Amino acid sequence: MTEFLSFFKSLTPTGYLFLFLTVLTLFSAIGVVTARNPVYSVLALIATFFCLSGHYVLLNAQFLAAVNIIVYAGAIMVLFLFTIMFLNLRKEDEESKTNLTKMASVVVGGLLMIMLITIFRAKSAQVPTVNAGTFSAKTGLVENLGQLLYSDYILPFELASVLFLVAMVGAVMLGKREAGDRHF
Repeated sequence: MTEFLSFFKSLTPTGYLFLFLTVLTLFSAIGVVTARNPVYSVLALIATFFCLSGHYVLLNAQFLAAVNIIVYAGAIMVLFLFTIMFLNLRKEDEESKTNLTKMASVVVGGLLMIMLITIFRAKSAQVPTVNAGTFSAKTGLVENLGQLLYSDYILPFELASVLFLVAMVGAVMLGKREAGDRHF
């Protein structure tokens, strides 16, 4: 118990802010998964994104924090809300799912959990340590991020843009109405 108290006494204000953001992030992430109403789940996800942006600021990545708020908490969440309201989820639709569908989702979720536990327990997945002498104030700046994205990570960057394009085409195709369909 004394180690626990001495840990909190030795924290800086940045450490307290980090712990506060971490607890808030965990609670809002749990709210995303446990909320019964999909709209409340999306609101909890927005809170999670704002907390993650706070972590980015603490890591000196101001550009990523701004992009996270603008893109994810702004545009993507509006899209999620539109999709939820467009689908018009009802309680009776949940009862129409077969037991095979429910069992398949449990099996896939369990396999994903086993895979994640195996990855995190692997020796090669250890967190790298950072030497305090190698820190630069230019770490999270846009220039460095752009240089890295367009040189070392050009293939994943372009693959992500193709994925976004496919998602947009899919959303348009889902939203397209055939002649004779009912209008909401």
